[in-house]
Amino acid sequence: MLYTVLQVLVIAAALVFSLQHVARKLFPRTFGQLAQAILPQALKIAIPPTVGFSVQVIKGTALTSIIGFVELSKAGTIVTNATFQPFTVYGLVALIYFALCWPLSKSSQILERKLNVAHRNH
Repeated sequence: MLYTVLQVLVIAAALVFSLQHVARKLFPRTFGQLAQAILPQALKIAIPPTVGFSVQVIKGTALTSIIGFVELSKAGTIVTNATFQPFTVYGLVALIYFALCWPLSKSSQILERKLNVAHRNH
């Protein structure tokens, strides 16, 4: 949890810092800089990497099972060992992961379309 919060703060700080010098030239007051220059640009820039990062956090929780923390994939392994039905259990685990990640990606796509974010091919 702390790792996620720190990563979000790093992303936000990088975006605001990079846009501040442009905003200072255009708008002399701090509130004007924030409301008219920084936030609109930051939202357009931040949506794709933020959603990608969020999906990675959800997927990355599977790594915590290595250190003994019981999460979704570890719970699937435990249930599979008890029921001897790996296809059913892991199919359900995959559906749960999909149910977590797909709405996040879809809402990002809608928000990107609403804000007219250009898709860049890198």
